[in-house]
Amino acid sequence: MAIETDQISGISLLRPVGRLDSSNSSDLERLLNETLAGGATKLMFDFSKLDYISSAGLRVILMAGKKLRGSAGKVVLVGMGEMVREVFAMSGFLALFQVAATPEDGAKFFS
Repeated sequence: MAIETDQISGISLLRPVGRLDSSNSSDLERLLNETLAGGATKLMFDFSKLDYISSAGLRVILMAGKKLRGSAGKVVLVGMGEMVREVFAMSGFLALFQVAATPEDGAKFFS
């Protein structure tokens, strides 16, 4: 898995590519911790290039949400394909995060 990063209007964007599972979720966790340590309080996960996410990947996303809620920050999820959305729906995570179709739509949640 690769992780693409970007900034959109002061929002840190993390875009995992491929599969996010127990073999590589620590890579995303490490990048997430670096991003938060750098002072980011607005975080967007773009799943448009993600084919699969396991419970280990979900744990990293949940951790991000908990850390940012504690610092009055926010996490928005965007670009979910059908399979990834189904995993989030079955786990109940769709109720925990704001979700948008595109990064541009997701950015509106931060205004």
